[in-house]
Amino acid sequence: MSVQGSGIDEVNAIIHWLMLVLFVGWGGFFIVTLIKFRASKNKKANYGGVQTHVSSLLEAAVAVIEIVVLFGFAFPIWASRVNDVPAPSESVHLRIIAQQFAWNIHYPGPDGKFGEVRPELVDEQENPIGLDRESENAEDDFFTINQLHIPVHEKIRIDLTSKDVIHSFGLPELRVKQDAIPGMSIPVHFEATMTSDEFLKTTIGTARQGQGLEIACAQLCGLGHYRMKGFLTVHNNEDYQAWLDEQAEYLLESEEDDDW
Repeated sequence: MSVQGSGIDEVNAIIHWLMLVLFVGWGGFFIVTLIKFRASKNKKANYGGVQTHVSSLLEAAVAVIEIVVLFGFAFPIWASRVNDVPAPSESVHLRIIAQQFAWNIHYPGPDGKFGEVRPELVDEQENPIGLDRESENAEDDFFTINQLHIPVHEKIRIDLTSKDVIHSFGLPELRVKQDAIPGMSIPVHFEATMTSDEFLKTTIGTARQGQGLEIACAQLCGLGHYRMKGFLTVHNNEDYQAWLDEQAEYLLESEEDDDW
């Protein structure tokens, strides 16, 4: 359910078909060899070896197919994932800071600019990303924990990092996966093609019925790895703006409470 997902699925399908052909081919060859060259039929060994080059030609053909798949499909897809990262001004730009065992999601607010984050300001209860509210552009920033909200049919750019160990940010249904590494900010980008409600309709009658989109950690990151799970909500544009407005109201109310 992402623009990038179809290409990845296509490569996976090609590779699996190739592996099936190789499995059947080499498995059949192995069985024929066992029958044809069994000891009861070959009382004396033939030291002449293979007299034709069929096997060499088959191996060369397999190698050529694998090279075509690698250079013709896999490399271009990987290059688009690495090189075609949209600029912050051309996308919905977010930050995700992973930690044991949660996903902290930083939204820049209406101005589209992030405030500064400082390690010394990190408070696991009140300020898990260390946001400096006194810094420029930070006044309208807000963050969520394990709740990622994005609009449909919009380019999404996420700058991914980690506070502690290596995690792996995964959105399986969107074919998105990227390691989050301490000390590095790694961009990952994608574009959803259907809302969460539309996705749920496709699961009716299947084992996935009623189960939404999850953020998975695909890297063993400690004893609590099993519970490092977040949730993705894909809105239409109107609902996404309504959600942003709601978060802005919460932020304003919390600031008023702090002033009091």
